[in-house]
Amino acid sequence: MKSGATRTLAPVVLLSGIAVLAWFLHGQPGGRDLSFSLLAGAAFGIVLQRGRFCFLCNFRDFVEKRDPRGLLAIVVALAAGVAFYHAVMMAWVPVPQPGRLPPNAHIGPVGPVLAFAALAFGIGMAISGSCLSAHLYRLGEGSPSSPFALIGAGIGFFIGFLTWNPLFTLAIYASPAIWLPHRLGYTGTLLVSLALIAVIGLLLLRFSGNPEPAAPSRYDLRGTAGKLFVDRWPPVTTGLLVAIISAIAYLRVAPLGVTAELGSIVRTAGSASGLLPDTLHGLDLLRGCATVVKQTLLSANGVFVLGIVIASFAAALAGGQFQPRRPTSRDVGKGLAGGILMGWGAMTGLGCTVGVLLSGIHAGAVSGWVFLIFCALGAWIGMTVSRRLGNAAPAA
Repeated sequence: MKSGATRTLAPVVLLSGIAVLAWFLHGQPGGRDLSFSLLAGAAFGIVLQRGRFCFLCNFRDFVEKRDPRGLLAIVVALAAGVAFYHAVMMAWVPVPQPGRLPPNAHIGPVGPVLAFAALAFGIGMAISGSCLSAHLYRLGEGSPSSPFALIGAGIGFFIGFLTWNPLFTLAIYASPAIWLPHRLGYTGTLLVSLALIAVIGLLLLRFSGNPEPAAPSRYDLRGTAGKLFVDRWPPVTTGLLVAIISAIAYLRVAPLGVTAELGSIVRTAGSASGLLPDTLHGLDLLRGCATVVKQTLLSANGVFVLGIVIASFAAALAGGQFQPRRPTSRDVGKGLAGGILMGWGAMTGLGCTVGVLLSGIHAGAVSGWVFLIFCALGAWIGMTVSRRLGNAAPAA
């Protein structure tokens, strides 16, 4: 988009539309949560797009270029989110007694199935070129592979529902949901979590290269507009904004997550067609990005995702970064294949890099750390194999 008017007016119209829809929803019976979720999704979408907050892209930048900026944004988001979340949880559950968990927090079962699901998710990220949350904001940039990655994720969710009962009987039922405050208390969990995150940050800085120096800042109207709407936001700013949105979303409605609506649509369609089992053992009792058979058109997670897509589209237009192109057969194949792996991993692991990794670590869940380790391992395996096959994913 080269038109100055399009880059200015279209984003204003899109964001105004979100504001009007949020106002309308707020006035409906029970619509306050929907209104807030739409606005939170819009804020999250802008931060994702402007900060390039993509787990796979940032991981690849560090592995291939020794550029630590994206991963440092994730480190800041984890550290600040842990502190913000604990302020909320300590008010809701003053004493972390065994058998009692903070409301709705994503504290999933820890076991071999979670590790394998995270590994599959990481490999899927490397194949498709982004994690699921990044595919949502890359839709707004006109990515040719993202629509197929999301279709593939739907297929992956369907396969995940089909394999759920055997995996639950084999291992998930015996996998405990481990919440660190039960073992370490709030203070111990904070200290251990921040220490682990600090170690990751120090390792990133130790092995970082020399990213290109930033251009000199201009503190006039044109320079400031460029910093806000065109340039990539600094990692500390991006990480802090992600942590703030995460904590406020948890306080008001539910932990951040981007897969519940997709999984619910697939589960509803599969159940209605009789292709899925009548009972998915234990699934509705576990913590994570919950999937349900849909009873209403709109859900909090659905409007959250809608806000991400529309607002990231507006941000991409404003920055001149909406660059659609016709998908090639390679885009289609990589998107579908990576999406299926990510969808299966997200269904089986009860979330993705946002719902399990980010929200889980914020809440002091061991499942978040397990997902981080095995997802990173899967991404590294996928990237390595792709490089050796001369089939590396295109830069985001």
